[in-house]
Amino acid sequence: MSLVKKGNTSSAVAMAGNAVLALCKGGAFLFSGSGAMFASAMHSLADAINQGFVFVGSVLSEKKPTRRFPTGFGRVINIFCMIAVIVVTIMAYETIHEGIHLLLHPAAHSGGLWVNIGVLVLNIVIDGAILIKAMKEILKEARAPKASGLALFPAAIKNVGRAAPPTRLVFYEDIVAVLGATLALISVVVIALTNFALLDGIVTTIIGCLMIAVAFRVGYDNMIGLIGVAAPQDVEDKVSQTILADTHVADIQMMRIIQEGRYYHVEGLIELTKGLSLADADDIKFRIQEKLMTDPDIADAAISIIEDDGVNSWGKKHSDVVK
Repeated sequence: MSLVKKGNTSSAVAMAGNAVLALCKGGAFLFSGSGAMFASAMHSLADAINQGFVFVGSVLSEKKPTRRFPTGFGRVINIFCMIAVIVVTIMAYETIHEGIHLLLHPAAHSGGLWVNIGVLVLNIVIDGAILIKAMKEILKEARAPKASGLALFPAAIKNVGRAAPPTRLVFYEDIVAVLGATLALISVVVIALTNFALLDGIVTTIIGCLMIAVAFRVGYDNMIGLIGVAAPQDVEDKVSQTILADTHVADIQMMRIIQEGRYYHVEGLIELTKGLSLADADDIKFRIQEKLMTDPDIADAAISIIEDDGVNSWGKKHSDVVK
């Protein structure tokens, strides 16, 4: 239960919300025969299944390192997100297939206008609330300044790369969900008023293509996460400043920070001022490691020490990065 409590709350809320929406939209589709409603129902079903997988993965990724897996289980969440990508891709194919069918054989309006409108408005409200929560979670996980109102979306876009994989998945999927529901609502109203049945197939195909875009974006993010991706530059700068703030540290000869899920693994070789005893040098090393570990986003820090060689290695690297 302690692991479950650490699971990603955004994915848990999104799973429940999309399961309710999938049932409502499925009933509306059976009642009205709207292709746009079918596409929206498929998207909500895919989201519900995905978020279930992702929530389980976020729970398992919080397990402590073991003797067999000494670096922990941070990358487990990337595996579960890749499973979610497969589900989205399958649902996108079915949606595009239905859209093409409706383009070739447009279906006449069959009633149920207010049922469709009510379900789609409910969709926009629920997915909109989930999207707002996901954006707030992004800012929280990225340790970014809080934002509200119209400033929330650009702030989330700016910091989404530093959020946990489950939160990124919820964010991308719910952008498409809100946009897709809005397009479906427009389609339902226009067809009811003008009998322009071809719009149903157009909107259905567009929603399917948006799902493909989400699958590609999430798949790419988690592929590089499985390989092992370097931490953002600002995270590296913060870690280096923490290390160099110690008066006995002369330089950083080498440092590598790998991001796994929402956690970072720090490995570094630091140069200490000359003339220190071995006991003092060990104390400094452990002091720096403990200071780094106070950051809740750093899972472990392995620091090695050598004597200052008189060459400013870290300053040269920093200037190369700036160039």
